[in-house]
Amino acid sequence: MRRLTDSNSVLRKLFGKSEFYLLLVIIVVSLFFTILKPSFLTSTNLYGMVESNSFLAIMAAGVLVVLISGGIDISFTAIATVAQYVMATIVIHWGGNMFLAFAIGAVVGIALGLVNALLIYFLKTPPIIVTIATMNLFYGLLIFISGGTWIYGFPMWFMERNLVRFGDNPGITIPILVLVLSFILTWLILKYTALGRNIYAVGGNQEAARRVGISVLKTQIFVYCYMGFLAGIASTVQANMMLTVAPNALMGRELEVLAAVVLGGASLAGGTGSILGTVLGFGLIVIVQNGLTLLGISSYWHKVFIGAIIVVSVGITAYQRKVRERKGAIINVED
Repeated sequence: MRRLTDSNSVLRKLFGKSEFYLLLVIIVVSLFFTILKPSFLTSTNLYGMVESNSFLAIMAAGVLVVLISGGIDISFTAIATVAQYVMATIVIHWGGNMFLAFAIGAVVGIALGLVNALLIYFLKTPPIIVTIATMNLFYGLLIFISGGTWIYGFPMWFMERNLVRFGDNPGITIPILVLVLSFILTWLILKYTALGRNIYAVGGNQEAARRVGISVLKTQIFVYCYMGFLAGIASTVQANMMLTVAPNALMGRELEVLAAVVLGGASLAGGTGSILGTVLGFGLIVIVQNGLTLLGISSYWHKVFIGAIIVVSVGITAYQRKVRERKGAIINVED
């Protein structure tokens, strides 16, 4: 009898998770594309799909942390573009190695993220207003200084498609490795650190968090600097794949990333969200894009299908949040 009760409890918990329904949608959509196009469910296609979108997924991990804290960042693609230009200029003119390239991108991203955090805290202005302003500021200054020119001619060590091997396995590419490490790092921060709990607390109720002694300023500085850090890392990954730096290569992709994170269950009101949901949300979007491409459907229809999926999924998430709020579960710490 007790075993039956425990099983029912597990099922209720499973059915209450938005990630569960998102996984079901991914399975159904994947089966649909596989039936119409058998080449969809091949290791080559799946690996290429993940690798080509890895830089967007890395930024999605940063956006998740920002949304959980109750903030929002629209400027991360502009931050990534600035970091990319600085990194490319330095390594082309003065040389270096891959570690230095990633370090330059990360430092530039953290510096610009700090600007966002300080402006949001001291101006007491909604984050969306501040980050829209800084997006235009960062990108406008970059175009003014660089003239919008494309950058080519990376050194040979940057252009080589190095594989990272562990033992006798075939190895994985740098974009996939960086993507996996970014998700693991974000998961560890959110789940196992006091800082992660502070981020959930500030996002759930900022005033209550302040009253129990949590520093909102320090939390926001970390959140926006971490977003900048991952944007800088992602910009180096994207440059490593494309081997060129263009001013418009990343701009305009911010809504795509935000939609994936929200699709994964993160609330724009803050306090909720998980790495697993972000992985699934981003997975669903790239699966739909890839499947429609394989079927030869015009890219204009991609946005229509993705928009419809997001509307339905966000509607389900909003309904589940209302149910949880009725039960008194306001802050949902990742478990």
